[in-house]
Amino acid sequence: MPSEMTAYVVEEYGDPDVFTERRVDVPDPAPDEIRVEVAASSVNPVDYKIRQGAIPDFTPPLPATLGCDVAGVVDAVGGDVERFEEGDEVYGMPGGAGRQGALADYAVGHAGTFAHAPDSIPLEDAAALPVVALTAYEMLADKTTVDIGEDVLVYGASGGVGHIGVQLADWFGADVTATGSTEAKRDLAADLGADATVDYTTTDIADYVADHTDGAGFDTVFDPIGDDHLQTAFEAVRPFGSVVTTESSSTQDLAAMHANSLELGVVLVILPVLLGERQERVGAELADIAALVDDGAVEPVIDERFAFADVADAHRRAESGDFVGKLLLVNE
Repeated sequence: MPSEMTAYVVEEYGDPDVFTERRVDVPDPAPDEIRVEVAASSVNPVDYKIRQGAIPDFTPPLPATLGCDVAGVVDAVGGDVERFEEGDEVYGMPGGAGRQGALADYAVGHAGTFAHAPDSIPLEDAAALPVVALTAYEMLADKTTVDIGEDVLVYGASGGVGHIGVQLADWFGADVTATGSTEAKRDLAADLGADATVDYTTTDIADYVADHTDGAGFDTVFDPIGDDHLQTAFEAVRPFGSVVTTESSSTQDLAAMHANSLELGVVLVILPVLLGERQERVGAELADIAALVDDGAVEPVIDERFAFADVADAHRRAESGDFVGKLLLVNE
């Protein structure tokens, strides 16, 4: 076992070029942790926001190793861990926010933040799933209940969280309407299981509510974008319906929530890692997601693959927003 490894770290906040390749010590797992030889990670908005300095409370100690998502092979097991053994293929969300992450040859994390990787997809592809799949799963299975035949509106349906949300809502048996700003994005949403698609840039809310819910409003609006989308969600949802979102930092007029007795559910999926509490929840949900992947209900869409050495290019593309699904980082 080598004593040092390669890591790609952020020594100060800034643009994507602040990433530095460094030789650092290989971490040892604590009694409740596992160490994973990293096959891949991916880029999420939280990753580049940490790098920018936009959310300093979420930043691991500088120099920071980012990368919330990880897939790899268990290399060492802490003395209190029983669920995993050396050689297991796993995926998880052990760090990258609040503690050191996955952009290195090895990563350690609480065993509760991992699950056995899906068998039906390549191990490195599993790294595209944790943050976005956990977020979508908690939005639809924890913050609300989606029943067969209900109308679900998915904003940002070709994005990281959105493309999983479409698949999960379809698996739950909902009638899914998905939004997208281009024909290619709407076609992808349809391929993933959306029953109808909407160009929200040219269609009024009242029109697609009328067209797809007979004017009644959607039972659930799934919003992984926030800002103006969150405000329009209050207009698109039916009375007594649910809005689920990952963003609530913008200023909203909540009058519609009161007038229509709406439920609002907000998900911060990395909270167990930040707090060091309820971390087993992460692994339990990832186990459910792996089963859905192996059953063919969920599949990650990977737009482009980058080597760890090209992490700056991956962050630049992520910030541009000009992609669908996920951008993968592979430890070559």
